[in-house]
Amino acid sequence: MSTYRVAQVAAAGGSFEIVEREVQQPGPGHVRVAVDACGICHSDAVFVNAELPGVRFPLVPGHEIAGRIEELGEGARDKGWQAGDRVAVGWFGGSCGHCTPCRQGDFIVCENLKVPGWSYDGGYAEEVIAPADALARIPDALAAPDAAPLACAGVTTYNGLRRSSARAGDLVAVLGIGGLGHLGVKYAAAMGFETVAIARGAAKADFAKQLGAHHYIDSTADTPVADALRSLGGAKVVLATAASSDAITATVEGLAPRGELVVIGADADPLGISPTQLLMSGKIVRGHPSGTAQDVQETMAFSALHGIRPMTEIVPLDQAAEAYQRMLSGAARFRMVLTTR
Repeated sequence: MSTYRVAQVAAAGGSFEIVEREVQQPGPGHVRVAVDACGICHSDAVFVNAELPGVRFPLVPGHEIAGRIEELGEGARDKGWQAGDRVAVGWFGGSCGHCTPCRQGDFIVCENLKVPGWSYDGGYAEEVIAPADALARIPDALAAPDAAPLACAGVTTYNGLRRSSARAGDLVAVLGIGGLGHLGVKYAAAMGFETVAIARGAAKADFAKQLGAHHYIDSTADTPVADALRSLGGAKVVLATAASSDAITATVEGLAPRGELVVIGADADPLGISPTQLLMSGKIVRGHPSGTAQDVQETMAFSALHGIRPMTEIVPLDQAAEAYQRMLSGAARFRMVLTTR
């Protein structure tokens, strides 16, 4: 029996180890993917530390997967896939198809959503078996290490912007220019928004402009972020990628009337927003989940068309432990990506 390698955690909060497992055959409606690259997302820590129910150990994380179909289970070919197809699998790792959101076609909020690294082994591995409905086709123009982060970080920012109320020419602010935010700024500029980047420190202004921002706001400056946004006319949308409830809260008064705060940065602390801040100007606050396999595919197509690529640090699977710690420390510039070949 042939084997493949995975980077796994044996117990909650444990260290990564490289082990070999026997190659499995995909079941009905599933495919086996030879993993070429897998991004390391901060959300992986939630599973590694068993902060969500149903996490099982040993755990193989990874929900930013790019690879090639190696083998198809029964019925998978009927869904339009064949061996050799280049595919990505993101946070959306399949849906149940029978809960109310699924029956309404809103698969990303499936009540039984399958997430790689939670519902089944993820992409810190040389092989992964995934449901066929989780697959997104990778454009020829995208290399695997570029495609992998787009399956989560990319689709979340891209979808968050395109499904917002902003239209071309509107003032749109991206809070944070890290792993999510650097892509958010690129997408916002490519969509034709007057783009504002918000981050800590004056030294990041030049980098924000290189990403495509038209304006930069230093959140540590004397002028409050909300005042700075209002001086530009008020933001139609703030895409909050920073995982800081305080920083997110500080943007609300900078929204234009009917402006929208789209939250994608995860923080357990509550937002400090009062109803009166929302009522008088009709402001909207909403959380935005990632995106379906079709959304991932459209994100990659848009990225290929506009020359948008994530900024990555690429390391071999053997160095998964070091790469994971570099992500946790905030030192990554900006997405750590594991490769197997």
